[in-house]
Amino acid sequence: MTNALFQEVLPTPEVLRPWVAGIGSVSIGDRPTEPFVHLPEAATRVVVRTGEHGARSALVVGPRARASYHRGKRRVSCTELRLAPGTVRPLFGIPAVDLVGRAVPLGDLPGPGTRQLADELRWLTPEEAMEHLADVLPERLAAAADRSRTELLRAGVEALSVRAGHVPGQVGGVARELAVSERQLRNLFAEGVGLSPKHYARINRVRTVLDHAATRSWAELAATTGYYDQSHMTSDFRTLMGVPPRSYFTGRLPQATPCASVRQAWVASRV
Repeated sequence: MTNALFQEVLPTPEVLRPWVAGIGSVSIGDRPTEPFVHLPEAATRVVVRTGEHGARSALVVGPRARASYHRGKRRVSCTELRLAPGTVRPLFGIPAVDLVGRAVPLGDLPGPGTRQLADELRWLTPEEAMEHLADVLPERLAAAADRSRTELLRAGVEALSVRAGHVPGQVGGVARELAVSERQLRNLFAEGVGLSPKHYARINRVRTVLDHAATRSWAELAATTGYYDQSHMTSDFRTLMGVPPRSYFTGRLPQATPCASVRQAWVASRV
């Protein structure tokens, strides 16, 4: 099929739920005519990629501070695990901030067993890879994680996130709720998310606007996502997406540039 792109949300094994926020897959047929929209992304991801000729690779893709628009390669498929906050250091041996804006071969990271894990994933189908990760990751992560710091970080993430019936708090107020200083909160986010609390909240709000723009008015979206007013929402959206909301949703996008591969993002990912 010409210009084919298929996306699917996959079930997350119960044993991975403390560490994995979601799993999904994307596959592409011939080269698409529309650009790939690489959305701002606050999560670090493990991507198992299968190329046009069947070669597999395992990559770690860090948070993306702003959207970009690219032309992708054809006949590529990826299975992706979005890591929960606080998973990066115990799994890869480095803070999440070191991965921002980067796509790194899994085997190049210093965490215990990363090279072996990368070699194993290269020979497994996506389904087998997920089964293997469910077998090996939980015990390794439970042993390496600092539980108290992880719980504190995730409480901060929850407080700064949009969800039904909850308007995200301000950074200073969230720090007071957690009984930490704003500096301590920034350090927690740098290590466990990779972005500052403020930038995490901005991405979360803009992603919520993207998810619900088809069913809600701009004014309603601004109110429910914690913006002062609609103009502030529009300004934030433009900063992170490169175009204002109306332009984005009517297809008036920035010019796409060549993309090395689809390993770095989904098209309008909802995983």
